[in-house]
Parts: sequence; C-alpha cells; structure tokens
Amino acid sequence: MDPFENVEFGASGVTVTRLGMGLAPIGGLFTPVGDEAAVEAIDTAWRLGVRFFDTAPLYGAGLSERRAGAALRKRSDFTLSTKVGRRLVPRAGPPEPDIWAEPTGCTPVFDFTAEGTRSAYEESLNRLGLDRIDVLHLHDPDSHFDEALAGALPVLAGLRKDGVIRAVSAGMNQSRMLTEFVRTGLLDCVLLAGRYSLLDQSGLADLLPECERRGVSVIVGGVFNSGVLADPWNTKIYEYRQAAPEIAARAQAMARLCERHGVPLRAAAMQFPLAHPAVTSVLVGMRSAEEVADAAAMARLPIPDGLWRDLANAWLLADDIPVPSSELR
Repeated sequence: MDPFENVEFGASGVTVTRLGMGLAPIGGLFTPVGDEAAVEAIDTAWRLGVRFFDTAPLYGAGLSERRAGAALRKRSDFTLSTKVGRRLVPRAGPPEPDIWAEPTGCTPVFDFTAEGTRSAYEESLNRLGLDRIDVLHLHDPDSHFDEALAGALPVLAGLRKDGVIRAVSAGMNQSRMLTEFVRTGLLDCVLLAGRYSLLDQSGLADLLPECERRGVSVIVGGVFNSGVLADPWNTKIYEYRQAAPEIAARAQAMARLCERHGVPLRAAAMQFPLAHPAVTSVLVGMRSAEEVADAAAMARLPIPDGLWRDLANAWLLADDIPVPSSELR
C-alpha cells in the first residue's frame, strides 16, 4: 500500500492518509514517554508523510492531547481526530495503578450528556491549543448507548452542521453497537479497534458491510491486538491482557508463515485491513521516532500473494476474506 495516499471519509471532504498515527502511546501507555520524545515522534511521522493523527482525553488523562497540540501547532496540513464521552476531573487521592504511566492529577469520568459533550469539546481544544478539530468520535459508549444517542450524537451533528467540526464518528472495541450508530445516518466514519485484524474479523459480520452500503468510512485501529501481532514471541499481550495460549500459538504460527516469505508479521497485520473496500485508514499506535519509522517501512513493504494463500491453506485465515491480493477473492 501507499501509506501516504490521501483518501476521503465518505462524502465529508475530510482527507486522511492511509496510515494514521494513534496517539495513545505518547500519553504514557504502559511506560513513560516524556514531552520531548512525544513531540519528536509526531515530528518524525510528519516528515515521513503521515497526515492523520488520532488522540483522546482518556490517553494519559490529557497528556496525549497536550503533546499532540505542542507538535501540531506549527503545522497546518493535517487531519486531527479526538473523542468525547469522557471528561477529565481532578483526582481525589493518590493515583491508582492503571495502564497510564505518567499521572497528571486528573481522572476521566464518563459523560455523554449534551452539556458534557459541548464542554468536553471545548476542553480538548484548550488542551490541544488549536482552533480546530476535524473529526470527533463518540468514545466507548458501550454502557451509555441511550445517553450517547440522545445527548452526545445530536451535539456532534450540530457542530458539523455549524462547520465547527468536519466529520462525526464513533470509536469502539465492538462492532454491534457501532453498527447501530451507523444506522442513524449521522456518521461519516467509525473507528473500529481490534475487531478487524488477522486474529479477529468479527467486524465482518455486521459493521463493515453496513458501512460499505452506506458509504461510511472505517478506520481500523488495534491491528496488533495490543501487541501479540507485532511480536508474538516476546509480547504475548492480547486486548490489554495476557494472551491465552491458543491466541499466542495462532499468532506465532502466522509469524512463522510470514518469515518463510521474508515478511514481518507486523507488516501483514498493518496491511491486511485495507483490502476491505469499506476501510479507509489504519491507525497504528507509535511512541517514538523509531516506531514511526518502522511503521512507515512495514506499511510500504511488498507482500507476496503467496503469503495470504498460505495463511488460508493453514486455516489461519478464511479463504473468503478480502486480502491485499486478487488471488483469494
């Protein structure tokens, strides 16, 4: 694929590069990053051609947004997405152990009300230090569907109508509820995390066909399923927890087949989702200049058709799933 090709979200007029930079890691996901390294990572992505950046208040309780703004304020030609549904409030007491390694003194709380959504948008602008946000996602409304549908979604549609934002989206780790949001007719795109990867194609059951029918663009995140598809020998993490033995074994079997074709597993994992016609962009989390350079190289790497055929022959990938090849279609 050409990771720096510009493509449009539906008919929104918003364009993104095929490869987007997920900014959760620069919020100190699992390990500290620091301001300087975070800005350097974004600067490197920019120099290499990435023009799509995705952040959220949740990521590092505001750290990711502040660091993204520090790097992007000196740029103009980019597409930025962030999320609503969580607001940051002062933390009472010492921080509890979680996946964010750089405490900020704030803690996220769910809020999908109309008033909370408007406030969250303004607060994100302030943290970013920018005068625009291109795409707003409803963020993880799993247990808040009715509130998000009645409160947050109409606010996002109103912001788009007023020209304040350019596209409305929802981002989740499940496809069923995302499909329900798509059926409202109010979304330009969706962010599907972890449900359309080499290990999990459950998004094919409902969301991807519905998006294709409606012209709603799909952004695929979580292509490494938290790490096991990046390095299944040393990073046996699947969906933010220790991978079950059968999951790790499946990823390792894929990696061995990839090695026979001279292809790192992470390259196949990154390029696989873009074969589906509904998928516009792939978001890859990157925390350093080195990870950015590697992601760009993996996205560009030619993958022989025989790899996809071998994955299907080994029952590691169904033979009717779209792949970056014409041979199995």
